[in-house]
Amino acid sequence: MMNVTEKLSVSIKLPAAGGRLEHFRLSAPRNFPRKAAGAFSRVAYSAAHVVADPLASVDPWLGCAIDWDATIAYRRTLWGLGLGVAEAMDTAQRGMGLDWPTSIELIRRSIEASRDCKGALLASGAGTDQLATEAATGLDDVIHAYEEQVGAIEALGGRIVLMASRALARVAKSADDYHKVYDRILGQVREPVIIHWLGGMFDPALAGYWGHADHYQAMEVVLEIIARNAAKVDGVKVSLLDRDKEIAMRRRLPQVVRMYTGDDFNYAELIEGDTEGHSDALLGIFDAIAPAASAALVALAKNERETFREILAPTVPLSRHIFRAPTRYYKTGVVYMSWLNGHQDHFVMVGGEQSARSILHLAELFRLADAAGLLRDPELACARMKQLLAVHGIAQ
Repeated sequence: MMNVTEKLSVSIKLPAAGGRLEHFRLSAPRNFPRKAAGAFSRVAYSAAHVVADPLASVDPWLGCAIDWDATIAYRRTLWGLGLGVAEAMDTAQRGMGLDWPTSIELIRRSIEASRDCKGALLASGAGTDQLATEAATGLDDVIHAYEEQVGAIEALGGRIVLMASRALARVAKSADDYHKVYDRILGQVREPVIIHWLGGMFDPALAGYWGHADHYQAMEVVLEIIARNAAKVDGVKVSLLDRDKEIAMRRRLPQVVRMYTGDDFNYAELIEGDTEGHSDALLGIFDAIAPAASAALVALAKNERETFREILAPTVPLSRHIFRAPTRYYKTGVVYMSWLNGHQDHFVMVGGEQSARSILHLAELFRLADAAGLLRDPELACARMKQLLAVHGIAQ
């Protein structure tokens, strides 16, 4: 692979703190394969973003319009790299612009596309977002909403990621209520599911999920639910951005249940693992760093651990920047990376979320993506960044 420190003649003036502009020369990109170069020793899903239709006649804050061709094409790219797709989850702006009717259409289209890709992994998010949070008056409302979504996905032949529910967080009175809801749903699913524990940093409406503000107390509730329903649980995705909590939970899972890291700060070391185990992956950052993730996972499967670390190490500062607080706006950085790398023709998002991060944030993201060797066509990335800067009144 080409050394990322090799500088090119391509340059740009990027904004910096204090209103300054700094001259920045781009580095040569890493020569990551465009297709998976081997098998993985970890199960790895990328939570995939959606591409908005910028020409649709909808009010962005109220309506949802998807460019289906570009959206499905990117899923094919992820499958080609050997990564699974976790569909219609928070990376796809579920609950932040993507509604349930559009989600189930997205899931249907992804399931159909996956049938053309040999070995494609696909799991789809089932939640309760068709039920307005304020309209949920009790646990039965939440259960029925989960049942509707699980049933709709399974009818299409899909597998389930059981997403956290804002409505449940609102109406639950204690941990017992979580036991009741999850036991009911897990008792009905056709195939083992992935349970998603999404922390409040990703969605403030989920603070105190599982009936406890303290994560270790909440962990006890999840572990009890999993222990009772282990045959119906493929794994648990933990998105708390806390390495120690994930490892503590991982070591207590039943042997048949996987830990899928959702830690976009510490994923490299959690996937590599230790003498007592490792995490598999279900990560939003894998959407943005897919070629590097694929190459690193192939190296790990060959026990080339130094190569694995060398590839992923520069992606971690990039990921920590994309997922910095307020973490729920990380989707803007993911779509921005897709646009810079030519996977879509515009930087427009459902819900108008392209405006959720500042131009300073995006400029630093540009620098970090360059440092990780992830701007696959520097001239294209530079031209597009100059367009974005011009919109913000920054001339070159």
